[in-house]
Amino acid sequence: MKISTTALLEELKRRTEQHLQYAETLLLKSENELNFRISDDSWSVLECLEHLNRYGDFYIPEISRRISSSATSPKADFKPGILGNYFAKSMLPKEKLNKMKTLKAMNPIHSQLNKDVVNEFIKQQQQLLELLEKASHINLEKTKTAISISKLITLKLGDTFRFVIYHNARHIAQAKKVLKNEAV
Repeated sequence: MKISTTALLEELKRRTEQHLQYAETLLLKSENELNFRISDDSWSVLECLEHLNRYGDFYIPEISRRISSSATSPKADFKPGILGNYFAKSMLPKEKLNKMKTLKAMNPIHSQLNKDVVNEFIKQQQQLLELLEKASHINLEKTKTAISISKLITLKLGDTFRFVIYHNARHIAQAKKVLKNEAV
């Protein structure tokens, strides 16, 4: 499967802009609404975003470093890697979200959170948009990034962007369900 590099980056920018706009609407909600959880073991809206912020704290600097040090030229098409494509696709939200275990360090359940979490998420989405813009000037296949669970495994930059942004989409969908007071 090959994807036009331009089309891929545009799709990822569009998704990121939607996540950014959604987060801005959350600033209008009360902290009580944002901390509401459907059950004791489910995440609140703020916990969904805090989880994403924790991943962003790893991936944004990692992507930025790799883009800055890349001496490659852009390619017209992007061919996902087998592992990267699997990870990215597994993150896409489905009608019925399949539960996944998260690393203990990435699990924000029962944290004391406020709207600073939303502001941090907004800042990270803005940084992602800047990185997507910079990525249009390098090769998304030859530039590799480490992943959060192991520095020994690397993914193509295009796959890393897909994983991070689809992961964001997954938890934004979860947050929307929490606000609608629906079981996830």
